[in-house]
Amino acid sequence: MSVAETAAAPMAPALKVLAEMSPVREKDIIPLLQRLQDQYGYLPREVILEVAARAGLPASRIYGVATFYAQFRLTPSGRHTVRCCRGTACHVKGGKKVAEAARSFLGVEEGETTPDMRFTFETVACLGTCFLAPVMMVGNDYYGRMTGSRVKSILQQYP
Repeated sequence: MSVAETAAAPMAPALKVLAEMSPVREKDIIPLLQRLQDQYGYLPREVILEVAARAGLPASRIYGVATFYAQFRLTPSGRHTVRCCRGTACHVKGGKKVAEAARSFLGVEEGETTPDMRFTFETVACLGTCFLAPVMMVGNDYYGRMTGSRVKSILQQYP
């Protein structure tokens, strides 16, 4: 019995990606993981195991790449990702208070997702918008010159 027959995640999207990328070689692991994550929103364990088996690659190698790069998620994320910058400009201008307000409002720690799957909270080294410091992102939306007191009203706008 294959992993696909016992797994919770549907395998059809993964099998389609594999077919489109075949043959999959070690140099293809990053693009493969990117496409799988695009399909599932994260990298389900059962998908990684099935893809590794079908591609003839060690699952440990695929997991090694997936855990090395911050872009990959092994757990489901919320509908909205909240990112607070902890870069130098944001730090100097009060970014830590913004992150603390977000953490408090969401009730989760960095890297965690709210129980209702609405938000995932992250801090990042830099958002590249130092002129707006401190900065918070929700999805693809940037919020500059942030204060802790603005966090709640901004996050309440996201269903």
